Amino acid sequence: MTLALRLAAKGRGTTSPNPMVGALVVKQGRIVGRGFHSRPGRPHAEILALRQAGPRARGGTLYVTLEPCCHLKKRTPPCVPAVVQSGVRRVVVAMNDPNAPVKGKGLAALRRAGLSVTTGVARREAEALNKAYRHWIRTKRPYVILKAGMTLDGRIATASGESRWITGMRSRREVHRLRAGVDAVLVGIGTVLSDDPSLTARTGPRLDRPAGRQPLRIVVDSALRIPLRARILSRQDVARTLVATTRRASAAKLRALRTQGVETIVLPGERGRVSVAALLAELGRRGITSLLVEGGSEINAAMLRAGLVQHVRLYMAPVLLGGGNAKGVIGGRSPLRLAQAVKLKRLVARTVGADVVVEGDL
Repeated sequence: MTLALRLAAKGRGTTSPNPMVGALVVKQGRIVGRGFHSRPGRPHAEILALRQAGPRARGGTLYVTLEPCCHLKKRTPPCVPAVVQSGVRRVVVAMNDPNAPVKGKGLAALRRAGLSVTTGVARREAEALNKAYRHWIRTKRPYVILKAGMTLDGRIATASGESRWITGMRSRREVHRLRAGVDAVLVGIGTVLSDDPSLTARTGPRLDRPAGRQPLRIVVDSALRIPLRARILSRQDVARTLVATTRRASAAKLRALRTQGVETIVLPGERGRVSVAALLAELGRRGITSLLVEGGSEINAAMLRAGLVQHVRLYMAPVLLGGGNAKGVIGGRSPLRLAQAVKLKRLVARTVGADVVVEGDL
């Protein structure tokens, strides 16, 4: 199953909104077929593994990281009939599929066909691999990672707004790999106006080459202040951009953005700002299962205040800025009592170059 999970992880960043799945066919202690799901519309892992195994699958064991599907409401045929017809005698499954059309039904169909079915092998590892998918199925919203690069005293920019670069190159390379593995990346208009980021995923020693896969770039801009020449609006052929705004937006500016090929959505407002809850609900409807929030402080505060963050990852450079006017990682008003503080669980700390990375779940 460990090998099947490694195969499944090869689909990271490309399978959404489908889960990552890996499969192996084993006959007399030898692997005779392997496969992983690469993207929506492509054959599922089980099908690829069984095809590779061919007649050798008969009497063997199929190891698969997710319950095989049995429904027709998708672009590919169901896997259960192919598994039954392959002649395997046993199926070992890491985790049940939480998706209602499958949930338990695939396992039941396999058992009705007379196959021996074992479940729960490496279940925790499989669930961790597909935590974004599981969250999206359960909540209909993307799994949100809040990431920030900061000083040891919690500052993300100087009083003048300078923030490039607080953290080191090794941390930035890791962040670009993280970008390439999520469906979308989000910033507020403040970050666009101060930093003018491209927000693309890049690779190479100097981070000067576009990654093979680009996330959707999202800007939360309640009054549509974004400059038409902003870097995040360029190269829509390489990476798409979505601008979320409110009814405060200028109709002329909306038309100008759409003329440039930039998608815009007008959402309900809360105190004059885009409702982040409404935005995440819309993203979930679009099949976006994972979202990386990259600041700044006000959008960080809005996401945390709304209870929409599932994971926090902070890159801390060995630098102290000090001063009450330097920008903190979380904006807005501070709670009056410690009991109201956001608490992280399952905390992990590690080093990346000279930086310290602290992350945990909410």
